[in-house]
Amino acid sequence: MLTKKWLTLAVEAVLSVLQVQAGDTIAMDNRQQHAVAVRQDSLPPVSAVRQDSLQAVSTVRQDSLPPQKKMGWLRRVIRGFSYIDENYVEPQHYNWSIMLLGRYTYDNYRLSTTGDASQSLSFSPRTGVFKVGPYFGWRWIFLGYTIDVKNIDLDFFSGSWQGIDGSIYSAQIGADVYYRHTRNNYSIREVDLGSHIDSHALEDIPFDGINIEATGINVYYIFNHQRFSYPAAFAQSTCQKISCGSWMAGVGYMSNSIEFDHQTFQQVVNERYGTGSVKLDSSLMFNSLKYFNINASVGYAYNWVFAHNWLFCASLSLALAYKKSRGETTDADRKGFDFSNFNIDGIGRFGLIYNNTRWYAGASAIVRTFNYRQDRFAANNILGEVCLYVGYNFGLRKQYRKNKR
Repeated sequence: MLTKKWLTLAVEAVLSVLQVQAGDTIAMDNRQQHAVAVRQDSLPPVSAVRQDSLQAVSTVRQDSLPPQKKMGWLRRVIRGFSYIDENYVEPQHYNWSIMLLGRYTYDNYRLSTTGDASQSLSFSPRTGVFKVGPYFGWRWIFLGYTIDVKNIDLDFFSGSWQGIDGSIYSAQIGADVYYRHTRNNYSIREVDLGSHIDSHALEDIPFDGINIEATGINVYYIFNHQRFSYPAAFAQSTCQKISCGSWMAGVGYMSNSIEFDHQTFQQVVNERYGTGSVKLDSSLMFNSLKYFNINASVGYAYNWVFAHNWLFCASLSLALAYKKSRGETTDADRKGFDFSNFNIDGIGRFGLIYNNTRWYAGASAIVRTFNYRQDRFAANNILGEVCLYVGYNFGLRKQYRKNKR
């Protein structure tokens, strides 16, 4: 019995020791878990550490770089005018260009009256004016001087024809400025003095009794300027890669003055038909006439790339023009005429060019039409010019020098 009792006591002692050890183990596990939780709470998230370290590195890098210069407003404006999509347009690789230009100009002026006994007179220069000269360009600006090959004279104010034509073509905006003055160099081209009169006797007769002066400026905006390049066709400063077109809108101003010696014209008529047989309409008996033209235009242009480095361009713009004109008549029954009205004018441009970025050659044409009408009088003017040119680009830009190397 005693042995059994001692054995029971030993078993109970062992069990109590095991329970104490199990409790200590559970308590230790609880303390370890608590410590781990405390450590996790005290440490920042791994993503936050990485972000902080990256920000610190970027801050150090930015501090180590030199400060960048801000682009001036003028440079930003110029770059904005020249911004293009290089998938469609190859930019100019050179800063400078020299060009030999030949320009042929032709003008036609038609004066007419309205009514049952209407008459019309048409004048144009005896021969078209062909001038040749050198031009020098920087990017999209060209300046030069041409000389009449028939009457070589360096004096601008001498000769029967004077003229200045200038154009600026950028990616977004284009501008044309022109001045023409022709005096004592006209011929009578077409005449209609009435249905019962044969007017062929007056055609192609030299007539020095008319002087005409025209001055104008046109400014227009190209909407699809990133993909369509007007300079590629008319300024030789870029190359169109893919055929593309664009709408355009612009404004313009033109002044035109005509001095007409109607008495001399009547003498010519009397020599051909007899004195008093044919009388000039009183609305055409003016000594001087001045036109003033303010217009707003809209048009469309298309560049056709029909072969590698080849381009053909055609554009047409129609302008709604407000015109004011003053003239003088010698008819006592009519004290002269003044009219202010709206008419439709037109501008057409055409160009054919080969350009491999270094050498270029081509031809271009510009035709301007102006129409003036009122109850008693009408005037229709056509100003045209055709240019032939060949040129060479030089002064490679910095970015293309690096690419070449």
